[in-house]
Parts: sequence; C-alpha cells; structure tokens
Amino acid sequence: MKTLVIIIVSIFLLTSSALFAAESQEALLAKTKAEGKVTFYANITAVEPVIEAFIKKFGVKAEYKRISTDKFFATVATEHEAGKLMADVLQAPIPILDLLKGKGVLTSYKSPSAADYPGWTKKDDRIQIFGIEYVAVLYNKELVKPADVPKRYEDLTDPKWRRKIVMANPTTHATTISWLVGLKEQVFPSENAWMKFIKGLAANEPMFVSSFGPTPAPIESGEKLIGISMPKYILTKAPAPLDWARVEQPLLGTPRGMSITNKAPHPNAARLFFDYWLSREAAKILADKVGEYVLCPGVYPPINGIEKAKVLPIRELSDDEIRHWAEEFKKIF
Repeated sequence: MKTLVIIIVSIFLLTSSALFAAESQEALLAKTKAEGKVTFYANITAVEPVIEAFIKKFGVKAEYKRISTDKFFATVATEHEAGKLMADVLQAPIPILDLLKGKGVLTSYKSPSAADYPGWTKKDDRIQIFGIEYVAVLYNKELVKPADVPKRYEDLTDPKWRRKIVMANPTTHATTISWLVGLKEQVFPSENAWMKFIKGLAANEPMFVSSFGPTPAPIESGEKLIGISMPKYILTKAPAPLDWARVEQPLLGTPRGMSITNKAPHPNAARLFFDYWLSREAAKILADKVGEYVLCPGVYPPINGIEKAKVLPIRELSDDEIRHWAEEFKKIF
C-alpha cells in the first residue's frame, strides 16, 4: 500500500510539473507576442534556418544582426553605454561575453532547455555554452588521394604540401591563434614537438586568408589542396568536393556562448528565443542545416564520421596572450 501511494504521488508530481511547464511556456508566449519581436546579435553565420523555424513555431518576429567577431565587443558595449542597445539575445565567443559581463551588459538566466547539457557548458548564470566552433583539416577529395590524407596534424609539415595549404592568418586571426596554442596544451606531448610542428607548417608556406570563411574556396577550386578550416563547410558548401581528415588526435575549437542582455527591450521574447535556441529541435537544425557542432546530447551534424571524433573546447586566451602569440607567430610564418 505504501509503495502504491508513493507511485501515485510521483505520477501526480510529474504530471503537475509537465502541466506547469506547458502553462509557463504558454504564458511566456503570450507575453512575447505582446512585445512583438526579439532581436538577436551574433557572430555565427548561416543561422537563418533556426530563425525561420522560431518564427514559424511561435509566430513571433525575430531579427538577426550579424556582427563580426573583431567588432562585436565594441559594437555592443558602445550601444549599451549610450543606452541604445537593441539586442535581446547575444551569441559570441566566451571571452567577448566575459568582457560584456564585466560591463554589466548581461543578465542572469538559467534556461530549462539546457538541463541535459554537460555541466561544464553552464559557465555561470549569465553565459550558456551551446556548441564548439570546431576546426579540422579539410581537403579536396577529388584531388587528394586517400593514402595522402593527413592522419595526424604533424602530416601538415610534409614537404609535399608546400604551397598547397590555406589557413586563416595565424598572426592576426584570434581563433587560429587560440587553436594553435590549444594544440600545444592539449595535443602535442611537449612544447618542442609543438614548435617543430609550427615551424614545419610555416616552412610549407601556407596561403593566408582573413578568417575561416574564405578557406573553402581555394580548396574547392583546386588552387590549394588542403586547409585548416571548419567541417561545417562540407555541408554549407555542398556539392563542393570537400571532406575532412580523420586525424588520430582530438579536434579542437572555441566554445560558442549565449546570453540575454541586462536591459533587453523584449525580455520575454529573449527568454523564449533563448530557450528555443538551446532546445533539441533547434540544435538539430543547427547541426543538420548549418553543420554546427552542438552540445545538446546525442545531436551531431550529418558529416560522415564526425560523431566518432573527440571534440574538445580550447582554453580562453587573454588579450595579452593573443598579442603575445601573434608576435611570436610573426617571427615564424
């Protein structure tokens, strides 16, 4: 009898919880529709499928403003200080969000949609990590023989790749600088081994571009055969002949974060959008349509073999560290 009572109480609590959650979202949606829209500032690209799905699902207007990483902090901080920040929700690399948090731009919010995310993604009550801007070795699968595809990062130093590599400039592109330092800290067994790799890569005279965005084009055209880039381009640039090298070592990348602004013009819409972005539904769209490596459990981009890769977040480098390594790489590359 006692067991039966426990079961009945448990069912009641679960049912009540589910009804409360449904009622809460319904109430939140009603308030959101009264506000009219949500405004989203982000440095991530090609996220229109998620924006469109949000609009279709909730009937709420969503405005997406793309701001490049190098201008993100200045843009948001300036608008905030002038009392003219229009953004409700922000997406940016963690160091930028940390700086904005220090300026009082971010508010506290813990989304129920992130309940199943890994513990380390809940950086604090103002920043939620939802994905990793993962980096790999991409190559032209029509021009590179299977036997020649790199199996380790060290293979990029092979002289056969001289003047056949493209990468974001390691003396100016902060994410590439952080990625290279991440290899030192998480992949190579010693600093000497890492420096040998750096010098070997430089000796192959890679072509430099401003960021990851321009890296796929010269690989696709055959101007270059391989590059340090993002696997998501295999999807977004399809049917370009791109594939990724299944190296034995982990893939590394910059954590992607989300926050709600402290004085969001549309605070209810901000929470609704934030919850949706972290939901399994939106995570699948980001993975399936954009090729993003998301941290919603069990969701992977439809890139052959990527679910088997070990993907690790790299450490946040300070501005001083970025400047230091930029100067060091200028001496080598």
